[in-house]
Amino acid sequence: MFIYRDFAHIYDELMTDVDYCKWADYIEGIFKRNSLAPVLIADLGCGTGSFCLEMARRGYDMIGIDISVEMLSRAVSKLELSGVDKEKVLFLHQDMAGFELYGTVDAIVSLMDSVNYITEKSRLVRMFKLVKNYLNPSGLFIFDINSIYKFEEILDNNVFYSIDDDISFIWQNKYNRKNKLCEFNLTFFVKEGELYRRFEEVHYERAYSVEEISKVIRDTGLELTGIYGGFNFQNPGEKSERLFFVCRKS
Repeated sequence: MFIYRDFAHIYDELMTDVDYCKWADYIEGIFKRNSLAPVLIADLGCGTGSFCLEMARRGYDMIGIDISVEMLSRAVSKLELSGVDKEKVLFLHQDMAGFELYGTVDAIVSLMDSVNYITEKSRLVRMFKLVKNYLNPSGLFIFDINSIYKFEEILDNNVFYSIDDDISFIWQNKYNRKNKLCEFNLTFFVKEGELYRRFEEVHYERAYSVEEISKVIRDTGLELTGIYGGFNFQNPGEKSERLFFVCRKS
């Protein structure tokens, strides 16, 4: 499954509305609420490295892990141009469901619904076991998922599009309530000279209920310390679109 190949080259242009400072502020807020002062953090599904770079600017040592060579290539290029000390960020080409580190870390994050991209339950369990293995005692695992409500009521049978002079796209979604898989069909038109190049990618995400995720956390031996409905510290509501989970290694 070749996702984020051609898409990687325009990913950052399409994600300009993402406030990485806001994400970093929220993650640091979780650290403070859990009395954790991490030094070394791993980011599973780091993409083009924007979050890693933001955290490195704040003094953290970061390990970014992603399965896409193209995304990591852009991450490395951004690091070289960022002014961030190159010693503070390490990018690894690995599957987040089967990653391997050189030692333990203080915290692990997986953001922007990267966990939903793990569509097989067995691979999800494997990832959680690895997370526990590579966390230091009292270390945190923080991740977010798209909620079932979002798949069923926001994404299913919906079409999103954007028309711009340089990049236009059509994003079509179809959610299967039986197998809980959402198929994203992405068509892009990217200007190259006087012409536009068209390319397509198909992505899949799996919906997980709070109960399913909570069971995996318990079965793995991690402690679930909080579930939040967005960029706050309140319990999620029925219409929460993004759910944050915080786990601790006892």
